[in-house]
Amino acid sequence: MKPTGFSRAQIILHWTVFVLVALQFIFNDYIKEAWYAYVKTGEFQFNLLIAGHVVGGIAILLLVLWRLALRKSHGVPPLPEGDSPAQKAIAAGTQHSLYLLLIVMPLTGLAAWFGDVQVAATAHFYLKFLLIALIALHFIAALYHQYVLRDGLLDQMIKPEK
Repeated sequence: MKPTGFSRAQIILHWTVFVLVALQFIFNDYIKEAWYAYVKTGEFQFNLLIAGHVVGGIAILLLVLWRLALRKSHGVPPLPEGDSPAQKAIAAGTQHSLYLLLIVMPLTGLAAWFGDVQVAATAHFYLKFLLIALIALHFIAALYHQYVLRDGLLDQMIKPEK
């Protein structure tokens, strides 16, 4: 039987990952500058903000894996019945792509930073634009459901299932 909403743990993990991803983008300049300095000089510059980016990426990876485990064990509520098959396909594709990127981004970052894998650094740089686009699509869709369709979809990610 499909759940009617998300569990408290799923909701907390969703918003925690959101905050961590936002912080990754806010403090991105420090890691970028350190990476360019490393490429230029061969020496790592390491400070608290750079450590925060690395630890934040690892935390995102672990929390997303935990969230996927909860998704498998608890399930997820069905999409609204009024959604067309195309809307449901876009929603599913966006969700799966977000999960994939939230796993691949930390892995490419770690491979670049600790393994000096240049292709991983390049992938990490360009994948962030896809991640931003998917987050924007996810956000716009949530607002569309909440304020245009008024179907209460956003409430599922705010109020835990009872």
